[in-house]
Amino acid sequence: MIYFDNSATTQALPEVVSTYAKVSEQVWGNPSSLHKFGESAWNLLEQSRAQIAKLLGANPGEILFTSGGTEGDNLVVKGTAFEKREFGKHLITTTIEHPAIQNSMEQLEELGFDVTYLPVDEHGRISVEDLKAAIRPDTILVSVMAVNNEIGSEQPLVEVADVLKDYPKIHFHIDAVQGIGKGLQDAIMNDRVDFVTFSGHKFHAPRGTGFIYARAGRKIAPLLTGGGQERNLRSGTENVPAIAAMAKALRLLLDHEQEAVARELTIKQTILNHIQGLRNITIFSEDTANFAPHILCFAIEGVRGETIVHAFEEQGIYISTTSACSSKKHLASSTLKAMNVADDVATSAVRVSLGDQNTLAEAEEFNRVFDQLYAGFGKIMA
Repeated sequence: MIYFDNSATTQALPEVVSTYAKVSEQVWGNPSSLHKFGESAWNLLEQSRAQIAKLLGANPGEILFTSGGTEGDNLVVKGTAFEKREFGKHLITTTIEHPAIQNSMEQLEELGFDVTYLPVDEHGRISVEDLKAAIRPDTILVSVMAVNNEIGSEQPLVEVADVLKDYPKIHFHIDAVQGIGKGLQDAIMNDRVDFVTFSGHKFHAPRGTGFIYARAGRKIAPLLTGGGQERNLRSGTENVPAIAAMAKALRLLLDHEQEAVARELTIKQTILNHIQGLRNITIFSEDTANFAPHILCFAIEGVRGETIVHAFEEQGIYISTTSACSSKKHLASSTLKAMNVADDVATSAVRVSLGDQNTLAEAEEFNRVFDQLYAGFGKIMA
C-alpha cells in the first residue's frame, strides 16, 4: 500500500498513539479541578503548551488549543469580525482559501460585513499590489493561507506582512494547516502575523486536535462560551491526552523537517519529471520555489478525477481528487476554477500529497502504475 493522500490526513505515529494511551490511563483528571488529579492534568496541559510555543518561537500564553483547522479558522475570522465590528466591517481574503475560511466569510457577508476576495494568477498566487489596493480605512482582517491544499502554491506571506506593517490595527491571519513542517516556518511565524491556524491530524497527531498562535495583545471574541477555558476564548474541557500527543507529534515533525522536506521534494520531482510532456497531461503544481514540496496536482484530460483515483486505488496507491472536503461531492477544484481553468480540465484533476514517511521507491512504483493506467486511459481520451 502506498499512501499519497497526506494533505487529507496523516497516520498517527505509533509513539504519538502511545503518548495518547499513556496519558489517558494515568492523567485522566479535569485540568480545571482543584484536587491533585486536576493539578496533574493542568501541569501536563501547560507543559504541552510550553513545548509547542518553544517549537514555534512563541510564548506559551500565545498558544490556544482547538479541535483543528476548521475551528481555528472560524474562531479567528468570526472572532475578529465580532470583536472589531465597531471599528469596521471589511475583511480581505483570497479566492482559493479552504472552505473553513470561504464559508465563514460568506456567513459574515450575510450579517452585513463586506469581504474582498483577492484573485490569483495562473500560478495560484495573489498579487501584493491587489492587496494594497483592497485595503480600506474600515478593514479589520486580512486572512491568507500559507500553502494551498489543492495545488500547493505558496502565498507571498512575507510581502503581505511588509504591507500590513503600515496598518498595525488590521488583524493578519495565516492558515498554516498545509504549511507546517514544510520549511516555511520563518515566513509563517513572521514578526507581523497576529494569528496562525494549525491542525494536528496533518502532522501525525490525533484527529480532533489543533491550535492557534494568537499574538499577545490581539483580541478576538469567543465562539464557544461556557467554563472559560483557554483564557475565555475557547470553553470546553481540554482534551489533555490528545494535546500531549499533538505536542509530541509536532516535536517529532520539526526535529527532522529539513530531511523530510528534501525527500518530499525529490519524490515530487521524480513523479513530475515522469509525467510532464505527455499528451493530455496538464500539471498545476510547478517545480519552483513558490510551490510546496509535498503537493503535486495534475489532470489527465478526458478522464474524470474520481476515475483516476479509483484506478490507482485498485493498484494499492491512494491519491485524491483535489480536496478531501469536496471529493465526495464530485465538485471541480475551487482553486482551479479561481485560476480560470476550464471545467472539463478541472474535473480531471487529481492530487498526490506526500508525507515525511514516503520514499523514492514509492514514487518509482507510482510511475510504473501510472504508465500502465495511462495506456488504458488512452481509449477514454480518444
